[in-house]
Amino acid sequence: MTKNEPHFENTFEDEQGASKSEQLIDAARRNNTDLLNDIIKSVPDPEELAHLLNNTKTPLGSHIYHEAAANGNYEVIDILLDQEGFECDPKTRIEGDTPLHSAVRYFNQLPKPLHPDAVPFAHELIFMMIESGSDPRVKNKANLTPYQLADPQNEDIRRIIQDAMDAEQMKGDFVMEDESAVGEGENSGPGSASESENET
Repeated sequence: MTKNEPHFENTFEDEQGASKSEQLIDAARRNNTDLLNDIIKSVPDPEELAHLLNNTKTPLGSHIYHEAAANGNYEVIDILLDQEGFECDPKTRIEGDTPLHSAVRYFNQLPKPLHPDAVPFAHELIFMMIESGSDPRVKNKANLTPYQLADPQNEDIRRIIQDAMDAEQMKGDFVMEDESAVGEGENSGPGSASESENET
């Protein structure tokens, strides 16, 4: 899957012929926590594990964090965020989305308004991602933050993102412009305090 890193791919081949990268992508997409935990246990060196988790990509250039977020897979995301050195803001090659953008896209495609049972889940997922290091200020290639990407009909998602940003701002983790005031209008100035590119 990671054609630019043939040594990495060769290092993690398993007996069935599927690389650990391929297994990671499958685990992220299907919320397969057992498979993910097995892979994590099989790589005892923290730096090697971080390299594997951060550099595994789909052919379209999405990281495993994007795949999990795009499917709303809370349990897999929770495990990934517990790993030392795990990158919280990788970007997709095509859209330039962070995993937080991917999570918003997941909620955008759900029926609106959100089912009452989905609101607390969205709250837990978005708060967990932002508290763990996902930066809601980062813009994608369309110059949109996750808040701006959220469907205007999805008022719950916008409110949750704003609440999470406010909570982090109160802790002093970052200074945030008022996204609710920005809305869909044009933003001036750069929007990425932590545009991370995983280069090792």
